[in-house]
Amino acid sequence: MNHIEHLGIAVRSLKDSIPIYEKLLNTPCYKQETVESESVITAFFKTSFNKIELLQATSETSAIAKFIEKRGEGMHHVAYAVDDIHVEMQRLRAEGFHLLNEQPKRGADNKLICFVHPKDSSGVLIELCQEISE
Repeated sequence: MNHIEHLGIAVRSLKDSIPIYEKLLNTPCYKQETVESESVITAFFKTSFNKIELLQATSETSAIAKFIEKRGEGMHHVAYAVDDIHVEMQRLRAEGFHLLNEQPKRGADNKLICFVHPKDSSGVLIELCQEISE
């Protein structure tokens, strides 16, 4: 894993949360994107080398909706950039980690993604991200 790619924060409403984070981070939201496969709308912020992703559910059955129902709004995941997601997934499986995806899938911000089960990482949901080169 190369570096933290972004921090994911689950929110009930992007309409309410985007202005808060724009003031907090002193930077505008630079991108919003719907990710149908995850039933979310995302909003991204960048400060220096750091990125924050806000996630709002578009369906009551989405993982984000279930997360908020159980735990409330807040920190959802830590995403790490990887050079080759397939190699990293194979390495983590060999190390005994449980992955929530059999294969990488397309995520927000032009990335292939895969999640590591939080029970294997001290309760933190880990996302692997590989930039898609088209």
